[in-house]
Amino acid sequence: MAKFCSNCGKELKEGADICLNCGKIINENVQTKKANTNPNAKSRIVAGILGIVLGYFGVHNFYLGYTGKAVAQLLITLLSCFILSPISAIWGLIEGILILVGNIDEDADGRKLSD
Repeated sequence: MAKFCSNCGKELKEGADICLNCGKIINENVQTKKANTNPNAKSRIVAGILGIVLGYFGVHNFYLGYTGKAVAQLLITLLSCFILSPISAIWGLIEGILILVGNIDEDADGRKLSD
């Protein structure tokens, strides 16, 4: 007996997990990972490393387009003559780790970070 896609109505091949016409997942146990193919996507690894290494200057936030946070980190460091730089460094370290583990996964324009 033929099966049909609940999304587009096209006939499914025998044992198909995904509709070849519309891409709807038929079998919920199938996991698909979509790669970010956006050429303008920022790198998650670069942003994370910048946050860990140069986070006290807010370089990772400049890279991701969050200029408000970046300027705040930069000013905390520079205007205090590096006295308060440990605060910005811890802030950058935490954000760098969050970027690398995937909790922060978008840049300021809403584009997903690439792996």
